[in-house]
Amino acid sequence: IQAAWNLKTRALTEMVYVDEIDMDQEGIAEMILDENAIAQVARPGTSLKLPGTSQGGGPSPAVRPVTQSGRPITGFVRPSTQSGRPSTMEQAIRTPRTALTARPITSASGGYVRLGTASMLTNPDGPFINLSRLNLTKYAQKPKLAKALFEYIFHHENDVKNALDLAALATEHAQFKDWWWKVQIGKCYYRLGLYREAEKQFKSALKQQDMVDTILYLAKVYLRLDQPVTALNLFKQGLDRFPGEVTLICGIARIYEEMNNISSAAEYYKDVLKQDNTHVEAIACIGSNHFYSDQPEIALRFYRRLLQMGVYNCQLFNNLGLCCFYAQQYDMTLSSFERALFLAENEEETADVWYNLGHVAVGIGDLNLAYQCFKLTLVNNNDYAEAYNNLAVLEMRKGHTEQARALLQTAASLAPHMYEPHFNVAILSEKVGDLQRSYTAAQKSEEAFPGHVDTQQLIKQLKEHFAML
Repeated sequence: IQAAWNLKTRALTEMVYVDEIDMDQEGIAEMILDENAIAQVARPGTSLKLPGTSQGGGPSPAVRPVTQSGRPITGFVRPSTQSGRPSTMEQAIRTPRTALTARPITSASGGYVRLGTASMLTNPDGPFINLSRLNLTKYAQKPKLAKALFEYIFHHENDVKNALDLAALATEHAQFKDWWWKVQIGKCYYRLGLYREAEKQFKSALKQQDMVDTILYLAKVYLRLDQPVTALNLFKQGLDRFPGEVTLICGIARIYEEMNNISSAAEYYKDVLKQDNTHVEAIACIGSNHFYSDQPEIALRFYRRLLQMGVYNCQLFNNLGLCCFYAQQYDMTLSSFERALFLAENEEETADVWYNLGHVAVGIGDLNLAYQCFKLTLVNNNDYAEAYNNLAVLEMRKGHTEQARALLQTAASLAPHMYEPHFNVAILSEKVGDLQRSYTAAQKSEEAFPGHVDTQQLIKQLKEHFAML
């Protein structure tokens, strides 16, 4: 389990570009009839797409780094945030036929064996089961074999279409009384992007058999439909039937965290630890929250607890180093970062550690060391927007205006959701007398972070200057 990603690093997000569409009457009718359509303008506090509208009073980007969508960086990388699930039917159909290769399965014609045995014939160089030759109707009538076969097709071969066909035949053979098959059909629909159909199957399965797994799957459907409030109500109803269930409490905490309601998320993570005091995700998220609440000593206790539990990776030592530095325990700071560099598995993790070492160098006043650390960050990861921004600040201190401007433009293009590059461009342009560019950059900074006081003061000064002209 990957615990506790970088406390002061950028978010690893996917960038999505949406083209403007000229809607005609047919397009509007199609949206009205589409069950999976999501409201373009959601009410405040009811959408994951606008987490800043939450009523929980979450941390500002000045205190806690945010992702491209505006959510604060969490203390834990979760499977749902890293998985590339298909969002449309076309993408789902184009997924590879097997989990082992991107190419579809190709095999010999099997003309020398009977069709019934060809499907189960195992070759050293061929597939374990030739799905194209399976008689799904025959196997659907054997419940024990059908369930094992479905698991193989769905999880190993990643062939959602054949898995759905087998599940449909099997549930029909069971006279629609087997809840397990309804859950599997719902999983297939979810993978294919048919969320409303998946919702019906999961609800029907819950009526027959109340299971925690089914509640979790149904909540995933609601989250994909951008209905976090419905998912929260579902989890809380599940807790009434399964008191103290850790996965349900953790699901509530995740949703609150995604909605930028950090205080409520922390309370539920503490409830998780009351039930399971070795829950890595809860410990990491609470530690991260304490760090950004200016309590590095308390965060250090949580990360030391993870170390005692046997979690031993780059991210943990990186966070230990940061907590030790801000808690003024300098004897452990550099040794923790040294261990983090040793345990880094890829260049992105190495870049994160060098970036944080650059912050340590700035904190002790060694700007030459900080410059080298940020350069090493870009050597390992050339898309590190925060490093470009910090290098630009150091170049500005040296008086290299043009180099600073180029670095800030690179940072702004790589991470338009960050307010710091836009604000720095505004300050730099205002100093050299380019007031129009300064005003444009200040507006972008205000759009990214409306509550930034320095940006508001700069815009006010520029407006007064323009009024005088």
